[in-house]
Amino acid sequence: MKKAIVLVVVATIVGLAGQCHAVAADLNVFAEQENALHDLPGLIQRAKKSVLLVGTYGETDSPRFLFRGTGFVAATNNLIVTNAHVLPDVADIGASRRLVVQVPSGDGRWALREVAILQLDRERDLALLRVDGAALPPLVLALDGEAQEGTSIAFMGFPIGGALGFSFVTHRGIVSSIAPIALPQVGAQVLSEKSIRKIREGSFNILQLDATAYPGNSGGPVFDVVSGKVVGVINMVLTKGSRESALTSPSGISYAIPIEFVRRLITAER
Repeated sequence: MKKAIVLVVVATIVGLAGQCHAVAADLNVFAEQENALHDLPGLIQRAKKSVLLVGTYGETDSPRFLFRGTGFVAATNNLIVTNAHVLPDVADIGASRRLVVQVPSGDGRWALREVAILQLDRERDLALLRVDGAALPPLVLALDGEAQEGTSIAFMGFPIGGALGFSFVTHRGIVSSIAPIALPQVGAQVLSEKSIRKIREGSFNILQLDATAYPGNSGGPVFDVVSGKVVGVINMVLTKGSRESALTSPSGISYAIPIEFVRRLITAER
């Protein structure tokens, strides 16, 4: 009987020890997240050197600089990433209107630089550009699959464009879901064996964010606030009806392209 009691006591102690280790691990995770949130201002300040305005510049346009979206420095050699839908039609670019980015100059002003399109992935709405001029500091890209459901994130950009002035704006949230998305089709009547195969091949996972993005945020980086690395690129926002409702009645749900597809573009260029 005494041996049985001793065994029960020992087993209970071991069980409690295991629970203590589990609780300690959870506390470490919470502490790490808390420290990361405290360092979010530092992350924002560092990222400001690498987040850019993307648009066009024309001497006869009014305004001369037309803002189209956000971009960021994703690799050395001044490689810039943004959304493909941020870029104008090729026919709109020429001698009188150039594709440009505006780079923070460090004194609160913006410096205009011309860019060239290197790679386009329209299926995943990504574009890789190269900007002229002095080297810009790239952001650190996360490894494939680092963003998980529940990951605390922040994203930076220029919502609503020039309406609020070109000031950096940061939003916080979490990755609420990682869900598959497929290329849209015109209608069931146009589905064929070829188009069905294209849908399957074009399907990929996208990050759903519990945070509100606005027009102008497109192409901006999504950060893991714990690691400070870029896990995605803001792509679109869920609207309740018309496009205008994104401003008047935001859904609070936004989407981002996972960083793995950015890595593929960079690898293809190199």
